[in-house]
Amino acid sequence: MTILNPAPLTGKTVLVVNNGTLSLRQLVTRFNELGANTRTVDVGNVAPDLSGFDALVLSGTKVRAYDTEHYRHLLHVVDNTDKPVLGVCGGMQLMLTARGAQLEPGEQRVGGHWATVNKDERIFDYVDTAVRVFHRHTLYVKTVPPGFTSIGRSELAPVEFVRSDDHRIFGSQAHLEFGPDGKQILRGFADRITEGPSRAFDTARKEQNCA
Repeated sequence: MTILNPAPLTGKTVLVVNNGTLSLRQLVTRFNELGANTRTVDVGNVAPDLSGFDALVLSGTKVRAYDTEHYRHLLHVVDNTDKPVLGVCGGMQLMLTARGAQLEPGEQRVGGHWATVNKDERIFDYVDTAVRVFHRHTLYVKTVPPGFTSIGRSELAPVEFVRSDDHRIFGSQAHLEFGPDGKQILRGFADRITEGPSRAFDTARKEQNCA
């Protein structure tokens, strides 16, 4: 029987960018529970140098994700770091829309909803194929931009979870700071953090060389 490390992020520092989410406290608590030294910063004050951090997490948003001017500095930081990045809800949307994805209005979802994930993706090592995750949004990403792959979907959202082709950036339409499955998906992201950026890039290169 495998015994999970209760604090896999011990000794790691995670920077959570507050984009105006209603659940910053819960998001920080989740990473603290995984052992991280979690810091927060408002979106307008993100330092360009992330050398003191092991990962970057983008919270949900107050300003719509398609306002690329508002998020210009943050997007520059995301594009110019080799650290693992996770975007939650609007945090995912702002990264994808900046790369050409379109947001479409849809049914308002608040609460737990089922989604299906690709179990061959290691971020989902600790959950089943069907996950129940918390949503709070009315906008949907319908297709992924170049450089990204959809790794989870639901009846209303063909893009519930994404991964960049270099295995560095992950995104979730759901608010992973809530619910048991959300917590376990964050644990999967914690594994990516402990592997470090070079391991993630090496994995991507091997897959591309075999293609």
